[in-house]
Amino acid sequence: MDALKLLTKLITYYVVIVGLALLALRVFPSIHDYMPVGGVKAILTQSEKGVLAGNQTQPVEVKNIGESLIWLAVAIGGALLTSIPVSWVYMGVRSGDEYDQSLISTILILPLVVTSIVVVVQNSLSLAFALGGIAGAVRFKNSLKSSGDALFILLSVGIGLASGIGAVELAMVMSVAFNLCFVLLWWSEYGEREGMKRYLSDFRPDPNAPASPPAGTAVPPATPPSPPAV
Repeated sequence: MDALKLLTKLITYYVVIVGLALLALRVFPSIHDYMPVGGVKAILTQSEKGVLAGNQTQPVEVKNIGESLIWLAVAIGGALLTSIPVSWVYMGVRSGDEYDQSLISTILILPLVVTSIVVVVQNSLSLAFALGGIAGAVRFKNSLKSSGDALFILLSVGIGLASGIGAVELAMVMSVAFNLCFVLLWWSEYGEREGMKRYLSDFRPDPNAPASPPAGTAVPPATPPSPPAV
């Protein structure tokens, strides 16, 4: 039942988002010329260039500051909208013992940051090297609780990259494919063995097993026994 609710929620969300996007393009067809979509086509159809040559994926019809702000707003908004259902999947499938609330914030914020960075360094090799030097000068120390969490981080980076190059449609496809795959793996309990270390929460828990506390709930310390009366 939980997987069915999550799957229904995801499908409804994607249908509404795509429907609103198509409606906006139908009502205002001229905005398509300076929207962050079509980047995939530009990459696939561009002629072969040198290794260090940039890719021309920016919108060609952006001519003023207003259209530029619209492009940036839609690119960052698209990254956020495609990341929200990814956080739902994490909250639904992750086991309670290693549930990490900070990762949810990372899933939502990281695509926005990557989108902005890609817009800055796009087609500029010097800016890319400068960004690498800045990132190397700052130490980021964060150990993930499981290697599976790295998939969510990797997807967040991919969504940000796709949105930054003007391919929000690619970010949406990645989000749909990732979420559906994780929900089906959770639903089918693919690869499960008795006594194994779990990453996904138990879809069919043992009714006789003691209930575990919800994720994020602090477990009170055991009360020490009272000393015997003298």
